[in-house]
Amino acid sequence: MYPREFEYAAPATIEEAVAILADSPGAKVMAGGMSLLPLMKMRFLSPPLLVDIGRIEGLDTIEEHDDHISVGALVRHSDTATHPLIAEHAQALAEAAAYTGDVQVRNRGTTCGSMAHADIAADSPAAALALGAVMVAQSVDGVRGITARDFFVDTLTTSLLENEVMIELRIPKAHSGEASVYEKLGRRGGHSDYAVAGAAAWVAKSNGTVTDARVALTGVGTRPILAAGSMETFIGSDGSTAAVEAAAARAPEGVTILEDLYGSEEYKTHLASVYVKRALTEAVARS
Repeated sequence: MYPREFEYAAPATIEEAVAILADSPGAKVMAGGMSLLPLMKMRFLSPPLLVDIGRIEGLDTIEEHDDHISVGALVRHSDTATHPLIAEHAQALAEAAAYTGDVQVRNRGTTCGSMAHADIAADSPAAALALGAVMVAQSVDGVRGITARDFFVDTLTTSLLENEVMIELRIPKAHSGEASVYEKLGRRGGHSDYAVAGAAAWVAKSNGTVTDARVALTGVGTRPILAAGSMETFIGSDGSTAAVEAAAARAPEGVTILEDLYGSEEYKTHLASVYVKRALTEAVARS
């Protein structure tokens, strides 16, 4: 199937891109196109204008700053999966990128594009949530940061405004004793394809005791979501490895789990608990 007719713009700078968006209601931004183009071909989405940011220089780098790692809007999944800075500071994101789609998708699709698309079963958004990432958006009105917690609103819906481009993903640098993990079950088994259920975990340990933890899930509800609850929800009363395992075995709090074509509510609740426990247990072991 072919998409409906649309206009096409390929700006050379981000300033030009946001200016076009400001004057073009309904326009959509394209980076890798791995999510947007299939929707257009199926005519689920028919924007009047595509703004292709793929030619803008300077958006395809991963850089280290004082307190964070910056992932540019044109960084491919394959680069995120293998970059040493991501491996050092955001292992959950590296694993999520490595588990995304097939080789073609990983070599063309972008990490920031996955965030902006906000698929209910995508991998990288869960990692961003667990890592406490910030999405940086730019429009003609300036630049703003949006926490991952506030970014994912609903199915294929984020808090990005229509005239904004997500230009960067910022991940806090890991300190000693911190570690993260992403685990999932793909629709075809193993790590391939979209997640039937996936969990990302981040933990911080001090003097052998887990002192903080965050858990995010994907594939089980209407959006990637950060599980609710206090630290004790995930790490138990004393922060020991045994307490973490016991706490993680419970169903995640504050997450609405829905039945779909890939499993009943009961089955997906069970999967969510299993993958939360796996991710947390491995994160504790790495920290």
